[in-house]
Amino acid sequence: MEDHIHILVDLHPSIALSDFVKVIKVSSSKWMKESGLFPDFDGWGIKYCALSYSEREKYKIINYIKNQQEHHKKECFQDEIKKLWTEAELSEDVNWFWVDN
Repeated sequence: MEDHIHILVDLHPSIALSDFVKVIKVSSSKWMKESGLFPDFDGWGIKYCALSYSEREKYKIINYIKNQQEHHKKECFQDEIKKLWTEAELSEDVNWFWVDN
Protein backbone atom coordinates (compact mmCIF):
# COMPACT_ATOMS: atom_id res chain seq x y z
CA MET A 1 0.00 0.00 0.00
CA GLU A 2 1.24 3.49 -0.71
CA ASP A 3 0.40 4.90 2.72
CA HIS A 4 0.98 2.08 5.22
CA ILE A 5 2.21 -1.46 5.74
CA HIS A 6 1.04 -4.44 7.77
CA ILE A 7 3.57 -6.69 9.46
CA LEU A 8 2.66 -9.84 11.36
CA VAL A 9 5.30 -10.78 13.93
CA ASP A 10 5.70 -13.01 16.92
CA LEU A 11 7.54 -10.62 19.22
CA HIS A 12 9.37 -12.05 22.21
CA PRO A 13 8.23 -10.40 25.48
CA SER A 14 11.79 -9.25 26.22
CA ILE A 15 11.72 -6.94 23.17
CA ALA A 16 10.01 -3.59 23.62
CA LEU A 17 7.50 -2.90 20.86
CA SER A 18 8.74 0.68 20.44
CA ASP A 19 12.33 -0.54 19.99
CA PHE A 20 11.20 -3.09 17.40
CA VAL A 21 9.23 -0.47 15.44
CA LYS A 22 12.18 1.93 15.58
CA VAL A 23 14.53 -0.66 14.08
CA ILE A 24 12.01 -1.46 11.32
CA LYS A 25 11.46 2.21 10.48
CA VAL A 26 15.14 3.22 10.55
CA SER A 27 16.46 0.32 8.50
CA SER A 28 13.61 0.33 5.97
CA SER A 29 13.84 4.13 5.54
CA LYS A 30 17.55 3.86 4.83
CA TRP A 31 17.02 1.06 2.30
CA MET A 32 14.06 2.77 0.61
CA LYS A 33 15.96 6.03 0.18
CA GLU A 34 19.24 4.41 -0.94
CA SER A 35 17.65 1.92 -3.33
CA GLY A 36 16.07 4.57 -5.52
CA LEU A 37 13.02 2.32 -5.92
CA PHE A 38 10.78 4.67 -3.93
CA PRO A 39 11.50 8.21 -5.19
CA ASP A 40 8.43 9.68 -3.46
CA PHE A 41 9.28 8.23 -0.03
CA ASP A 42 10.20 10.99 2.43
CA GLY A 43 10.09 8.92 5.60
CA TRP A 44 7.74 7.12 7.93
CA GLY A 45 5.25 8.91 10.13
CA ILE A 46 6.17 9.15 13.80
CA LYS A 47 3.17 7.09 14.91
CA TYR A 48 2.24 3.44 14.51
CA CYS A 49 -0.56 1.10 15.43
CA ALA A 50 0.10 -2.30 17.00
CA LEU A 51 -2.60 -4.90 17.53
CA SER A 52 -2.39 -8.24 19.27
CA TYR A 53 -3.97 -11.43 18.00
CA SER A 54 -4.75 -14.91 19.19
CA GLU A 55 -2.97 -17.91 17.69
CA ARG A 56 -6.21 -19.15 16.15
CA GLU A 57 -6.53 -15.87 14.19
CA LYS A 58 -3.05 -16.14 12.71
CA TYR A 59 -3.98 -17.49 9.28
CA LYS A 60 -6.93 -15.14 8.96
CA ILE A 61 -4.53 -12.23 9.52
CA ILE A 62 -1.97 -13.65 7.09
CA ASN A 63 -4.67 -13.86 4.41
CA TYR A 64 -5.81 -10.33 5.22
CA ILE A 65 -2.27 -9.01 4.76
CA LYS A 66 -1.82 -10.92 1.50
CA ASN A 67 -5.08 -9.46 0.19
CA GLN A 68 -4.88 -5.97 1.66
CA GLN A 69 -4.86 -4.25 -1.74
CA GLU A 70 -8.25 -5.82 -2.50
CA HIS A 71 -9.48 -5.02 1.01
CA HIS A 72 -8.47 -1.36 0.73
CA LYS A 73 -10.40 -1.00 -2.52
CA LYS A 74 -13.51 -1.47 -0.35
CA GLU A 75 -12.35 0.26 2.85
CA CYS A 76 -9.66 2.95 3.02
CA PHE A 77 -6.99 2.88 5.71
CA GLN A 78 -8.50 5.80 7.65
CA ASP A 79 -11.92 4.14 7.78
CA GLU A 80 -10.29 0.89 8.89
CA ILE A 81 -8.50 2.63 11.78
CA LYS A 82 -11.72 4.41 12.80
CA LYS A 83 -13.54 1.06 12.84
CA LEU A 84 -10.79 -0.54 14.95
CA TRP A 85 -10.95 2.41 17.36
CA THR A 86 -14.71 2.00 17.73
CA GLU A 87 -14.53 -1.78 18.17
CA ALA A 88 -11.87 -1.39 20.87
CA GLU A 89 -13.98 1.31 22.57
CA LEU A 90 -10.98 3.62 22.84
CA SER A 91 -11.82 6.90 24.53
CA GLU A 92 -9.22 9.02 22.72
CA ASP A 93 -10.17 10.88 19.57
CA VAL A 94 -8.89 8.86 16.60
CA ASN A 95 -7.87 12.06 14.79
CA TRP A 96 -4.67 12.30 16.86
CA PHE A 97 -3.43 9.32 14.82
CA TRP A 98 -3.27 11.39 11.63
CA VAL A 99 -1.21 14.27 13.04
CA ASP A 100 2.56 13.77 12.98
CA ASN A 101 3.80 15.75 15.96
